[in-house]
Amino acid sequence: MNTRPRTQLPFQWPDPPFNIVLVEPDIPQNTGNIARLCAATGTVLNLVEPLGFQLTDKLVKRAGLDYWDAVTVNRFPNLGTFQEKFSTVRKIFFSTNGSKNYTEAEYQPGDCLIFGSESKGLPLELIEANKEDVCNIPIQLDHVRSLNLANVASIVLYEALRQINQS
Repeated sequence: MNTRPRTQLPFQWPDPPFNIVLVEPDIPQNTGNIARLCAATGTVLNLVEPLGFQLTDKLVKRAGLDYWDAVTVNRFPNLGTFQEKFSTVRKIFFSTNGSKNYTEAEYQPGDCLIFGSESKGLPLELIEANKEDVCNIPIQLDHVRSLNLANVASIVLYEALRQINQS
């Protein structure tokens, strides 16, 4: 066991916690890394099937290390079932198709932060139906198609947490 000193910083964690929602994720390592992020921040992880892997996959487990017990994970068989369960919760979507900068969103405790799969992103009909709530992270599109899903989830979640701590 590592006995290296660590410091718990003072921080106001949101109540209710944020929800990260992964719609049909493809890559087990990304989901494992996002699970670890959720454990570190008290965020709920919501997975919308179909998943491109099994949650028992060793790559998911390895990426999440031994933090899975510290994460609340909800699974939904499809997007409709998720939307029914969270019908009254505010949703913010993230896509390279969004026209609003992710820093312009006004995050609130309990928000659902919704991300699409690594290969397809969010369904276009979902983006069209929620245009006002679709955010984007600035990138140089002539160099890359998108950022890594785990990186995007981290960037967005910590911006939301930063905002909550400034209010």
